[in-house]
Amino acid sequence: MSKLILILVIGLICSETGAIGLQTNGDKIGFFLIGNRSQTRIPFQFRSNLIIIPVLINDVDTLRFIVDTGVGHTIITDPRALVKRLPTLTRRVELGGAGGGKKLTASIAINNSLCIGKLRIEHHNMVVLDEDVLKLSEYAGTPIHGIIGYELFANLVVTLDFENREIKLTNPDTYRYRQRKGDQYAITVQDRKVYTEALSVFDGAQNQALRVVLDTGAGQALLLNRQLGQPPLNAPDKLLRMSLGRGLNGLINGTVGRYQRVSFGKHQLANMLVSFPDSSDFGFKRPNAPQRQGNVGCELLRRFRVTFHYAAGYVVLKPIRRYMRESFEQDMSGLELRAKGDKLHQLVVANVLDDSPAGRAGLQPGDELLFVNKNQVTTLGIGEICRLFQAGEGKKINVLARRNGQLFSAHFTLKRLI
Repeated sequence: MSKLILILVIGLICSETGAIGLQTNGDKIGFFLIGNRSQTRIPFQFRSNLIIIPVLINDVDTLRFIVDTGVGHTIITDPRALVKRLPTLTRRVELGGAGGGKKLTASIAINNSLCIGKLRIEHHNMVVLDEDVLKLSEYAGTPIHGIIGYELFANLVVTLDFENREIKLTNPDTYRYRQRKGDQYAITVQDRKVYTEALSVFDGAQNQALRVVLDTGAGQALLLNRQLGQPPLNAPDKLLRMSLGRGLNGLINGTVGRYQRVSFGKHQLANMLVSFPDSSDFGFKRPNAPQRQGNVGCELLRRFRVTFHYAAGYVVLKPIRRYMRESFEQDMSGLELRAKGDKLHQLVVANVLDDSPAGRAGLQPGDELLFVNKNQVTTLGIGEICRLFQAGEGKKINVLARRNGQLFSAHFTLKRLI
């Protein structure tokens, strides 16, 4: 299943070098395992292709964070969640990232402790947004309060086990790579993000290796700026124009198409959905950013057991057979949905694609879905509804919805749009 539309790509712009600062605990730098453990395991939820874990802040507030290798610093996206002990806020910073809007301002919260299971960090500095502009809870259908990335991966060997829904974190001094763990590929860490050249794309005429960010905070399979290839990649035969998601600075617009073949290491994947953002929306508003042609997201990564070893400069990919057999599918209804309300139980139409099955059935932005195929949406949740709308061409969908206080029904048949 590909995530509905969310693409989270964040870059941090600060007015001074080292604006976030280094966190230490005596001679320990960054996250460390409690009690001289050699490893620990952390269960995670996987919603809308987002990895979600609980994080205890300052030993009082347990918040829910997205694990995002595309983010260089810990970010509190919903400042209202810090209620039991307000952090110490110091200087202001500007944030820049994907999206067509203006830069945002935030504050630095200094000297915090974070605890994730048996993992801990002291004297940790975080970025606190002024307001919850990303509204990640609406995409995931469950409360989301923040994002954690580079700091979780920097000093440990981190394995993302999508099959068993757990993260394994190992002391690098005790980790030993074995071939049975998967295939090893080189990575580089620049600007607190992880890059690889282990991906190549066949665009119908040429096979081209690309430099991409491995980005667990992006829900799509692959997002590319095809103009940055050498030579530029050919566009797929068919492209669907749509809103691709939301970055830190607003909506990301672009097109979606399919490439006949994408190789990730030695593994070939056919008919992969690839997103092509408008350069004006996706381009980072930051000079001298490291060169890359795109981002690999969780719709591709989830098909592997992925081990990151930042210090040794490699990633290990072990395919999960049953996930590798799944096709890459886009929503077949034409609906873009958001979870709303205090408990995120309301399911509201945010957008409807032109000439789509749902559009032809009369559904409009603002409509609230109540029942889908006789199932109450509060019992299914946004993730299950999205999977249902990718269930296959020809599947009949019956919807009971509410518009301006009036109930009405709509009926349509799923159709592959791309």
